[in-house]
Amino acid sequence: MSKGFNLTLLTDLYELTMMQGYFKNEHANVNVVFDAFYRKNPDGNGYAVCCGLEQVIEYIEALRFEKDDIDYLRSVGIFDEDFLEYLSDFRFTGDIYAIPEGRVMFPREPVLKVKAPIMQAQLIETAILNIINHQSLIATKAARVVHAAEGDNVMEFGLRRAQGPDAGIYGARAAVIAGCSGTSNTLAGKLFGVPVMGTNAHSWVMSFPDELTAFREYAKIYPEHCLLIADTYDTLKSGVPNAIKVFTELREQGVKLKNYGIRLDSGDLAYLSKKAKRMFDEAGFTDVTISASNDLDENLISSLKLQGAAVNSWGVGTNLITSKDSPSFGGVYKLAAIQDAESGEYIPKIKISENSEKITNPGDKVIYRVYDKQSGKIFADLIALSDEHYDESKDLLLFDPVETWKKTLMPAGSYSMEELMIPVFKGGKCVYNDRPTVMELKEVCNRDKEALWEECKRLVNPHHVHVDLSRKLWDLKQRLLDEYHGI
Repeated sequence: MSKGFNLTLLTDLYELTMMQGYFKNEHANVNVVFDAFYRKNPDGNGYAVCCGLEQVIEYIEALRFEKDDIDYLRSVGIFDEDFLEYLSDFRFTGDIYAIPEGRVMFPREPVLKVKAPIMQAQLIETAILNIINHQSLIATKAARVVHAAEGDNVMEFGLRRAQGPDAGIYGARAAVIAGCSGTSNTLAGKLFGVPVMGTNAHSWVMSFPDELTAFREYAKIYPEHCLLIADTYDTLKSGVPNAIKVFTELREQGVKLKNYGIRLDSGDLAYLSKKAKRMFDEAGFTDVTISASNDLDENLISSLKLQGAAVNSWGVGTNLITSKDSPSFGGVYKLAAIQDAESGEYIPKIKISENSEKITNPGDKVIYRVYDKQSGKIFADLIALSDEHYDESKDLLLFDPVETWKKTLMPAGSYSMEELMIPVFKGGKCVYNDRPTVMELKEVCNRDKEALWEECKRLVNPHHVHVDLSRKLWDLKQRLLDEYHGI
């Protein structure tokens, strides 16, 4: 999906049939508020990483029905000519607010809020969820992998295993935002200005008469950045000794080795890496890079770390780019308010379900992030109505919206608050113009991860940051629930 590509028909058919229904009912196309949010962190993680907003912006800016789109919809046979004529001049004229990319986020809080005529808000639902669900999923997975690597370089190189070009390109972008050092995806490097990385394949070694010749020929071309794949034949009897010979020859030639070492792609990575490191140390190459690949994920990296593996660079492909063990993000898009045509007031709406987790939070809302001043860590996120404002010079009472007896009183001066969502579109025009680069977004993400308690970042059974409701929003929700039951 290149910049400016028209994705207007990337929508579920029922969005269009509902649009026609609103069009036919002249009083139905009212202004509304929709929230995009998710209910559960992927991978059992303690947080998620927001990603995909840049592509949402590109999608909205290119949103228009071309002649061939209209012709196709006419051929479907369910749309009337007056509605198709309306679509020919369609433009998005609403407002969008969103959590910026790279920020950590938590379940049930709006990732993105749309305020627009319902026809417009309905149309864009599918594409917004498609973009944000995928990229936030991969970013969250990458954050877990990077955390497991404990400061080592992590290279994303899953392009050949991604579910199509778009998933490979935007998955690489998301992975770098979440902390990966770079990607093997050259097109992603060009499009997003991120570091591209790579070594060579077993086929390079196999195409020469012997392994040593293959290593020497590669070193001639890339003497200062020479990373050799060492497990084509026998890692410890052949690969590592031949690599040491080549590095010794380069050193004798006066080459200043900067980024050199080996990659291991098979076998017992803990055992082989420790043996290889000892051999390199004995040869005087104490700063060698030992890179590992081979179906890695955060759990295997964590296990290898516990075993004392001498790996200091990790190449992670399939399990990252597909988020293999948690392949969907589960974001949803729900109506939260409808504007009264006469008063202009937004009337809150709530979706009720037998499943408590599917009951929505009504109204036009904002998110405040609450920090503990002493530690600088995120204490909680607070969802409030948009007309609510807080004074940090006053005490703040937080309570669990389900187990309401669980309360925390934060004394004045002990906390700070930050409004999390930012305006992205106003009146159909993008107002988020000074957008960070991908590498700047990576720094944003790093700062947010630093603001998480260590207990929130552990891979198994993490602590979950509280997402609370303001008292006013909680009261509104209870009132609507009571009204539904006739209380």
